Amino acid sequence: MGTIERYFEKLLWSSRHMVLAAVIASLLLSLLLFVITAVDVVGLLSHASDYFVASIADRKVLKIEMVAHTVGAIDGFLLATILLIFALGLYELFISDIDEAKKSGQSAKVLVINSLDDLKSKLAKVILMILVVTFFEVSLSM
Repeated sequence: MGTIERYFEKLLWSSRHMVLAAVIASLLLSLLLFVITAVDVVGLLSHASDYFVASIADRKVLKIEMVAHTVGAIDGFLLATILLIFALGLYELFISDIDEAKKSGQSAKVLVINSLDDLKSKLAKVILMILVVTFFEVSLSM
């Protein structure tokens, strides 16, 4: 029974590599959200000159729209950051430490995850920020 148990345990341990699918998908989604939000910010900046040539009545509307779009951009960047934290955290928890991060000395400043609870705690803080930003965005549209 020892041989079967050993192979089964090896299979179980190797199954942690399934997490790579979530890591890769999260990284790709994070990159996509960073790019989409950056494009939106460029579009917002290109319309900023409209504010200076608008009438006083139109400026009020433009200002509210620009602030709402700015808050939306913050929301997009925060969501992209959540996906990045999630990907890095899953990788470190299930696959391996990120050696390049440790070599650079920046890992302590960016992300230290020792358990699933650490990952959940870090994600919860960023999600809370998204909720605050979303609340602010909704209140602007009222």
